[in-house]
Amino acid sequence: MNDGRPWRLAALPPLGEEIIRGMFAPLGDAVEVIVPKSRDEAGLHAALADAELVVGDFTGALAMDAAAVRAAPRLAFVQMPQVGVDSCDLDALTAAGVPVANTAGANARSVAEWAVGAAFALCRHLAWGDRRMREGAWSQSELLARGTREIRSLRVGVLGYGAIGAEAAGLFAALGCPVSYWSRRRRPEAVAEYRELDDLLATSDVLVLALPLTPETAGLLGPRRLAMLPRGALLINVARGGIAPDDAVLAALESGRLGGAALDVFESEPPPADHPLRRNENVLLSPHAAGATREAQFGIVRVVQDNITAVVEGRPVRNVVNGVDARIRRR
Repeated sequence: MNDGRPWRLAALPPLGEEIIRGMFAPLGDAVEVIVPKSRDEAGLHAALADAELVVGDFTGALAMDAAAVRAAPRLAFVQMPQVGVDSCDLDALTAAGVPVANTAGANARSVAEWAVGAAFALCRHLAWGDRRMREGAWSQSELLARGTREIRSLRVGVLGYGAIGAEAAGLFAALGCPVSYWSRRRRPEAVAEYRELDDLLATSDVLVLALPLTPETAGLLGPRRLAMLPRGALLINVARGGIAPDDAVLAALESGRLGGAALDVFESEPPPADHPLRRNENVLLSPHAAGATREAQFGIVRVVQDNITAVVEGRPVRNVVNGVDARIRRR
């Protein structure tokens, strides 16, 4: 609760200091903003020494790992400006009694639209055709030989039915696609049909990954499960690279098991400049930007601002992901 002292907030995103301070200016003297002097471990730990609140780094470069938690004895709340919280050591933060919140839903439409757009691009080989045209070719017959398809003719499977998965399922259903989903629990409100995981894979011409990366989902789509997909299936990953390891995806593409893949995320970001995925003609590549629309960014900022305002006003915060009490208390 607020006892009149300003809350000390460490803001870790790699944004200009003027932008960061402007985000929290409406709170006036109720919040004192701290920006790391250097973007390394020393700068992070110095910023955390007196911090009570943290707005995390969406790039993951300044991770809230166990060492960072130890460096922040007064830490009371971590707000991630994104859906993913894999740069946070949730075990360490939970053990310390620190709630961690994300911005669930703020960029769901943006990411879901990217998934649908990527499916269109893969079905019609839009990037391939564009490259040939720029090279001076007129590859009409070759494009047809690659096997163009209409979206509505394809069965879509959505892996994960959170805000992004649900939005993507709704968009694909509106296009006339039969849509199924798998998640850890069934969703009675779903517009899609629930299927067990292996059944979903076997019946998905387009598979959309929209799961969080956790110890349980890491490597979930390795070689064995990718081989369950119908031959020529399309993979769209808007989740995290570690769920479908890069090498497994590449092998499935090279074998023809996958007809194409649209990847917004990778195991290592950015992937090496000479990574073979960059050279594969059947891959649509994106620099982890599916959620980077203007509308989504404004939505994320609003969620972050609202939660920090809730702390200042003594109200519970929203979107806590680690089960700790959502009412923030000073140490």
